[in-house]
Amino acid sequence: MSETLARYIPEHAVKPVFELIVANQVHLKIVNERQTRHGDYRKGLNGKHEITVNSNLNKYKFLITLIHEISHLVAFEKFGRHIKPHGNEWKYSFQRLMIPYIRPEIFPNQLLPLLARHFKNPTASSDTDATLALALKQFDQQNDKNYVFEIPYGSVFRIQNGKIFKKIAIRTKRFECLEMSSGKTYLFNPNAEVELLKSS
Repeated sequence: MSETLARYIPEHAVKPVFELIVANQVHLKIVNERQTRHGDYRKGLNGKHEITVNSNLNKYKFLITLIHEISHLVAFEKFGRHIKPHGNEWKYSFQRLMIPYIRPEIFPNQLLPLLARHFKNPTASSDTDATLALALKQFDQQNDKNYVFEIPYGSVFRIQNGKIFKKIAIRTKRFECLEMSSGKTYLFNPNAEVELLKSS
């Protein structure tokens, strides 16, 4: 297991993460990319703790996602199953478990202040922290996707289902985009990943 982990997370995180997995009796599955989530946690009918993490994540995102999911397990075990999935109990657990990893032996220096700020009040997904998401994206293997917030107004882009849009305005925190085929306007979160199309 630790040899497998070493392929997916930073070297100096392998031993403590392996110990965390063993201590919490986690059955970890590394799975193909899912569009809707980076990872998930569930307690199986047999009582086993099952965590899945997408195999395509860079090593820093993988580590954050794995600790995020272990934090669900720890929060549920400590505070009971009635708690909100991303409520205060989970935030407390995530902070407590993640802080030992926020150091220069594990994360690059440019990520450390962003992680320190994020973990003062962690969100349900690190992707919703636009600054951190963009910084983490620099370490992706293939970098052919853009976030909606970083492309210029008037840009045309394609989303996962093949639909094509033009970015036209910002409304509060989301971006108004025009679907080219229907003329309908849709709102996009700033961190929606899209494929930028070249101007014809």
